[in-house]
Amino acid sequence: MGLLEKHGIIERNATLLLVGSLLVVSIGGIVEIAPLFYLESTIEKVEGMRPYTPLELAGRDIYIREGCYLCHSQMIRPFRDEVERFGHYSLAAESMYDHPFQWGSKRTGPDLARVGDRYSSKWHVQHLVDPRSVVPESVMPTYAFMKNTVLEYSLTSNNLISGALKANAMVGVPYNQDMIDNATADLLAQANPDLDSSGLESRYNNVRIEDYDGNPDMVTEMDALVAYLQMLGTLVDFSTYEPEANYR
Repeated sequence: MGLLEKHGIIERNATLLLVGSLLVVSIGGIVEIAPLFYLESTIEKVEGMRPYTPLELAGRDIYIREGCYLCHSQMIRPFRDEVERFGHYSLAAESMYDHPFQWGSKRTGPDLARVGDRYSSKWHVQHLVDPRSVVPESVMPTYAFMKNTVLEYSLTSNNLISGALKANAMVGVPYNQDMIDNATADLLAQANPDLDSSGLESRYNNVRIEDYDGNPDMVTEMDALVAYLQMLGTLVDFSTYEPEANYR
């Protein structure tokens, strides 16, 4: 009996075909999935990555609230045209503390994975207040209201920003008790260069400290959002970065 005839028997017998299909799928699944149980993490650790500061975390929440991810991605694919335009391709580690991730699904505007330090904070504020004053072809709506909206980081009976850190710690972000206890102080210190920032800098590396919105009298939603944008893509030094595979 030839090979084709044997194959014909399987095709004509629904039970044999089902058993054979399950066997092939099972073997393939085991080969792909089983090795993952022996890995401590599927994400390559990258030097420089840290959790968001309280101010950056508040800014990220505003970014999500306003639906910025609907028009901007934070995922640079490893293609020449994307790398030349936006910068080094995105690493998995850069999203390891995102819940949820902000990769996006389309680009009405440019990718923001490397937008940090690309423009001044003054430029970001102007862009958010009046997008077309700096980018004439922009279709982005104005977010001028943020400049006059006080950031809600604390209520009389509940500390909102500490609660946000606690919630993220519950899903694996490495916020320790010291970070949680000093969340409000760290938030205020990052938005006001005149305050003592030694504690903030000891808890978070590579922190940008400034009066982001140009209004020293209060911490606004604009401060938080710009602090978040100015951090994106700045934590990893790609001039010295080499993938782990290069060392094997």
